Amino acid sequence: MSKPDVDRMLRVDQAGEYGATRIYAGQLAVLGARGPHAQDVATMAAQEAVHREKFDALMVQRGVRPTVLQPLWSVAGYALGAATALAGPEAAMACTAAIEEEIDRHYTHQLDELDGQDPELETLVREFRDEEREHRETALAAGAENAPAYPLLAGAIRLGCRLAIRLSERV
Repeated sequence: MSKPDVDRMLRVDQAGEYGATRIYAGQLAVLGARGPHAQDVATMAAQEAVHREKFDALMVQRGVRPTVLQPLWSVAGYALGAATALAGPEAAMACTAAIEEEIDRHYTHQLDELDGQDPELETLVREFRDEEREHRETALAAGAENAPAYPLLAGAIRLGCRLAIRLSERV
């Protein structure tokens, strides 16, 4: 695997983890500390912050620049989190379930691409993928599928997530 391919992976993964921290910040701003599922959201947010910190450190170590779209992901992530929480706790959980489904697919694809060629990155991606799967299960158990228009909401969020991945890989 070439350095540009690995740089692309790091760039998009860090952007995704950064976006996740912003989504959860928006949700917590609306849900508050005592709102339905707020403790679940806070726990997931803390894990996403650790993911981002680890990718930040690896990017510095390897001299990889972040995506120039990071300011956009900050605003968009926060807005998505706040909007879904305003729609209700189940909609907030639907957001998490949809995003984590896409991230699971994304990380699994990266693991296939890495195929033992970068053990350090592969270890992080595998660990984080497993935690993202836990986030999805938490969201589903908390009633994500009970959100109004769940299939439409989840589909739109998944599409937006795929678009953000493609853009962050390239820019």
